[in-house]
Amino acid sequence: MIFKDIKGNRIDPLLHTSSLLKIHPQLKIYIGSDSQNLGKKTVYCTVIAYRFGNKGVHYIFNKKSQLLITDIWNRLWHEAELSLDTAVWLNQKLKVKIEIDMDYNYDETHKSFKLISAAKGWANSLGYKVNIKPQVQVATRAADYNCK
Repeated sequence: MIFKDIKGNRIDPLLHTSSLLKIHPQLKIYIGSDSQNLGKKTVYCTVIAYRFGNKGVHYIFNKKSQLLITDIWNRLWHEAELSLDTAVWLNQKLKVKIEIDMDYNYDETHKSFKLISAAKGWANSLGYKVNIKPQVQVATRAADYNCK
């Protein structure tokens, strides 16, 4: 997986995470993804966000694009797949506690509402705590910003 920092530097997520944990053992790690349809392509961004207590957040991200996905359900489900694939991979390598941010909304008027039960159930079954709007979204906010 190729991740970058906000300056565009390539970052190895395993080395980066382990070095941050050595300095900040109480570090909280959040993973989330977002997507945007831009022209004839769909852009996905997955973020690993590191929260230093109340002293701020640092993140790295992976961004990719593919042919346009017009089906909203498939596009949103793939966000969950990207986040969970990243979380499982990172956890298998480093055995760290991770929370998953899902860019879905408990408000029934949003289309993402219908995915919550399945996506959250999947993440919970893998042992992850899930944050869904209106809960605080650390990683998905950064993913949204970098998708555009």
